[in-house]
Amino acid sequence: MRNKFLGTGERGYHPIRKIKVCISGLRYAVRYDFSVAYKVYLSLLTLVACFIFRQWVDSLLIMAATGLMLIAEMFNSAIEALCDFMETHRNEKIKVIKDISAAATGIAIVLWAIVLLVEFSRIWKIIFS
Repeated sequence: MRNKFLGTGERGYHPIRKIKVCISGLRYAVRYDFSVAYKVYLSLLTLVACFIFRQWVDSLLIMAATGLMLIAEMFNSAIEALCDFMETHRNEKIKVIKDISAAATGIAIVLWAIVLLVEFSRIWKIIFS
């Protein structure tokens, strides 16, 4: 897509290309970032169990919490990579930027973990009652 401010890039909006880029980024994050991969797999495991026991609202809650966690985790990874690219030496300002990014991710992870724990306990009760 052409950047209207810089005048660079290709002309026209191509939704298929945007979707391919999105899938490519998600694939890269799952493949090379363990902190993203194991959370995706835990969410999928819980999601499958919710679908099996027809807990539709729970499935939506898990998808929303997982989406929030993935967004925060990938933004954090991107910010850290950009900071490392811009400044190779130790810099206190970069440290603060990374700490704030990690704190935002931490909040999303805590919310995601609470949702998954509640859903695991509900599924556990369904299975063993």
